Amino acid sequence: HHAGHVMRHDEGNFIFVTDGKGTIYKTEITEVSKNNIELSIVSETKYHNEFENICFCIPRMKNKERFEFAIEKCVELGITNFVVFESDRTISKGDKTEKWIKLGMSAMKQSLRAYLPDFQFEESIDALIKKSSNNESRLFLLDQKADEKLSAHVDDILNSEKISYFIFGPEGGISERELYLLKDSKFLRLTENRLRSETAIISAGILLTQ
Repeated sequence: HHAGHVMRHDEGNFIFVTDGKGTIYKTEITEVSKNNIELSIVSETKYHNEFENICFCIPRMKNKERFEFAIEKCVELGITNFVVFESDRTISKGDKTEKWIKLGMSAMKQSLRAYLPDFQFEESIDALIKKSSNNESRLFLLDQKADEKLSAHVDDILNSEKISYFIFGPEGGISERELYLLKDSKFLRLTENRLRSETAIISAGILLTQ
């Protein structure tokens, strides 16, 4: 509908299509009807997901616009794996995976990316820790008080075969109970200053993808 009736593409026009799994196809429109458009594949380009072992664990946030803005920017930067979780101090509740997938798809198309972002939901940090507690993954907690900076570990993280889970705190911060559960995680900071949740998420995305 969008291609035929909004953009008014016609036979002979070229459009690009992705399977969301790393391939972008250049196609030529061969037929346009009321409800369908038929395409012929002219060429295809395969892309490697450079950040397939990076997973951003983002808390449900009180401000929906800031939450969605952070996800959009991270997808545009190339982050493709997300776990949205509820923490002890999370105000907004509930699993809205379908909505987040649509948001990610829109950002993917906008930035001409070839990988459809994956979204999962966990009801607590406890479940998130359990999910990542194996020899093939490691946990990083972004904490303002940490001694080491994320920027000093970027090369190691990107060159590792292990899945790196980055946990960001909600507006009210990580609770003492959750900090205890995360005691075996690697604590890293972004800056000396305290950042809003969405600023920290986007800043980490920029550091890891540039």
